[in-house]
Amino acid sequence: MLDRVLALFAFVVLCIFLGVLVFKLQRLDITIVTALAVLLAGWDMLGSKKS
Repeated sequence: MLDRVLALFAFVVLCIFLGVLVFKLQRLDITIVTALAVLLAGWDMLGSKKS
């Protein structure tokens, strides 16, 4: 249970960090790369949740 909470916390911190980059830089390429990174991290978090 604790590992899921820590994974969710890490995902939220990653989203906040990357969100700052997107809103400060406001460039399309950074936004696309950030969206891809968030999607891959979320997919990994949900995929590892099964074990």
